[in-house]
Amino acid sequence: MSGAGKKGVVIVTGVDLAPEAVAILHDYELVYAGAKPTEDDLVRLSQQHQPVGIIVRYGGVTGRVMDASPALRVISKHGTGIDTIDSQAAQARGIAVKAAAGANAPAVAEHTWALVMACAKNVVGLDARMRQGHWDKSSHKSLELQGRTIGLVGLGAIGRRVAATAVALGMQVLAYDPFAKEAPAGAQLADLDTLFARADVLSLHCPLTAENRHMINAASLARMKDGAILVNTARGGLIDEQALIAALASGKLRAAGLDSFEKEPFAAPHPLQDVPNVILSPHIGGVTEDAYIAMGTGAASNVLAVLEAQAAQAVPA
Repeated sequence: MSGAGKKGVVIVTGVDLAPEAVAILHDYELVYAGAKPTEDDLVRLSQQHQPVGIIVRYGGVTGRVMDASPALRVISKHGTGIDTIDSQAAQARGIAVKAAAGANAPAVAEHTWALVMACAKNVVGLDARMRQGHWDKSSHKSLELQGRTIGLVGLGAIGRRVAATAVALGMQVLAYDPFAKEAPAGAQLADLDTLFARADVLSLHCPLTAENRHMINAASLARMKDGAILVNTARGGLIDEQALIAALASGKLRAAGLDSFEKEPFAAPHPLQDVPNVILSPHIGGVTEDAYIAMGTGAASNVLAVLEAQAAQAVPA
């Protein structure tokens, strides 16, 4: 149970929080669930501590976890994607679900461009060749991005930052987002079919839903330009990985840069490890010192806001 003088327990599905986030929740006892908490771990901790809040860093929160603590009032994501939280189960139980919107946008947008550039310039491949003693200047041709078209799926805080950089690089920017009322300066809204047909670079910046799972599949890849680049710093489930591997092997795609995967952690051996024209990173697009603080303080502030609002409503007039 909660320590003396504390207002309640908040479980963190990780090993730590930024000190700035801990300070925001100074009136609450924080219980850390570890680096890879399972559903059973979270059920056990919830039964033991009866948390009023859960901050989700790793793993997910199911209805079974929620039922383990009738005191639970808020589930707050340490980041922006809430697909690891059963939002429908939370809504049915009157539990608020919050995300630290925009907290990691600069970090993820920068990593997106790291992957785009690495794919366009074959940075990883050239580095490996030079380490093997080769000098490929006479045979190498990079892709110049100026004048090319980038297609963005999603125009949230990350997508808009990626768009701004693309405009600065002299690229044509097309974006699909069913919730966007207008495009940022230098970009224009388009439907998905237009993005697939015209994009030299296609970059994903949307949440994963039941409707868009495997939106990148054999059919959509076939509609893309020959030699296009695909980058995903959103969610792995957006891409049918077997279809992607086939498109990379056939040369339909020039290259791909992936920071998220259908099953995480990425378990070796994995078929993507044998694909030479794909660049892989372990879902670290939003992992910087600055984003760590911003996501932690955002998640903690969301917990505090919900609990304080509910406490205020409970006080009789």
